[in-house]
This record gives sequence, structure tokens and C-alpha cells, in this order.
Amino acid sequence: MAAMASVTTALAAVLAVSACSPKPSEEQVAASQASESAAMSITAAEAASQAVAGAMASVDATGYVGKWTGPEGTSLTVTPAGGAYEVIITNLDGPRTFTGTLEGDGIHIVRDAAPLVIHKGDGQATGMKWLAEKKDCLVVAANEGYCKD
Repeated sequence: MAAMASVTTALAAVLAVSACSPKPSEEQVAASQASESAAMSITAAEAASQAVAGAMASVDATGYVGKWTGPEGTSLTVTPAGGAYEVIITNLDGPRTFTGTLEGDGIHIVRDAAPLVIHKGDGQATGMKWLAEKKDCLVVAANEGYCKD
């Protein structure tokens, strides 16, 4: 019974304090709502930006993403990795991984201290007779290319 009296007393005190608080003006209410709305809009904009970035990472707007094949089991695989690209070149010695950046003329990587630009071309541009008839290819260096089947 004493506990019930304590709760009742506490509730009465809370009601008394809130009843004595001045009612906010219409301007204060509007400013508070605008502030909350702006905070929610910023959060929504950030969420939308992140969603778009995630979606773009899975969409190949560049035409480079995917697995490209070469002769004798060789291949080149390009995967978006944040603002860069992961490039895996598999040759007869096995796979090697590089980080590439997309610039105007292609994907730039450094292999064995030599800068290379992976660019689009056809089978003739690869310089490889096995790929000569292909139309959709990536050229890494002279006589090194990979094509989509």
C-alpha cells in the first residue's frame, strides 16, 4: 500500500511540473519540427547516397567488369572494389591480383613496377592470333589480351 502511495505521489509531482511549464510558441514548435525534419532529410540523403553507391558497384557502367578469357586457360577478371577495381590476371604461372583505377583511357594498374593501361579493343588489337576473330576484348599489353565469348 505504501508503494502505491509513493507512485501516486510521484505521478502527481510529474503532472504538476508539466502543467507549470510554459506552452511553446508556434514559432518554437515550427522551428523544432523544421530542425527534426532537416535532420531526417540529411539522414535520408546519406542513406540514398550509400544505396546508389552500392548499386553502382554491382552495375557495370564501364564495360570492364566481368571475366575475360585468353588462350590456354588464361583470364582477366575485373571486379569493382569501392572507388577502384580489383584486377585478377591468371596466366600459366597462376593468378595475380592488382588494384586498378579507372581513368579516361582505361583501367590503370602497375605490374612488376611497370604502369599498364587495360583498354578496350577487338581481337586484332590484342595481337594474338587465337583472339583475332573476337569483337569484345581488353588489351593489357602488346600481345596480351582477353575477350568475352
